[in-house]
Amino acid sequence: MFIGHWAPALAAAAVMPTRPRLGTLFIAAQLVDWAFFALLLLGVEDMRLAPGITHMNPMDLYHMPYTHSLAGTAAFGAVFAAVVWAWRRDVPLALAAGAVVISHWLIDLLVHRPDLTIAGAPPKLGLGLWDVPEIAMPLELGLTLGALAFYLRRTRGPALPAIVLGLMMIGLQAVNWFGPTPTAVDASISVTAFFAYGVVTLCAWWLGKTRIHRRPGLAPAAPRG
Repeated sequence: MFIGHWAPALAAAAVMPTRPRLGTLFIAAQLVDWAFFALLLLGVEDMRLAPGITHMNPMDLYHMPYTHSLAGTAAFGAVFAAVVWAWRRDVPLALAAGAVVISHWLIDLLVHRPDLTIAGAPPKLGLGLWDVPEIAMPLELGLTLGALAFYLRRTRGPALPAIVLGLMMIGLQAVNWFGPTPTAVDASISVTAFFAYGVVTLCAWWLGKTRIHRRPGLAPAAPRG
């Protein structure tokens, strides 16, 4: 998945007892992909292009034992939770951030071909919905837009940041689905991914700064992202 990974971040932000940092949760949602594309640049993890390997994704993600194993994802989640706690001293935010990191592997399990692992070695797992676009595409849009709607119902603030974030995610997903496919595994793949993740995270940070929870009994305070 791509934008579907941000659905847990929006859902967590909507139900947290403290005012969430939406930008932080968006980083958590794609943290292991940030790491994968960084390790790809360094030659630590690897992929190759194999057009037709799945109906929707030409990437053969054959070597990603650190970022896309369940154990590796859990380790990233624990470290990120510790960093968030040290930075914000906010236990609910830290726990939510760690859980959102781990959600990445579970969501990938739905769509990936068998290229995910438990601890970096076979067996390799994946339910393969990338080969069933009539399920994968509405699932991704439904998860993401449903989570955004849920977040907006639980908060209040101006509409423009939410519209910008929604349009940005849909636009990038459309490019991901229907745009030109890479012709080689080179630095441009990682740079493009970093740009897409960064733009969406900035939009989420802006949205978070403009909204406060609607829950009764929450003391008024200035919105923050």
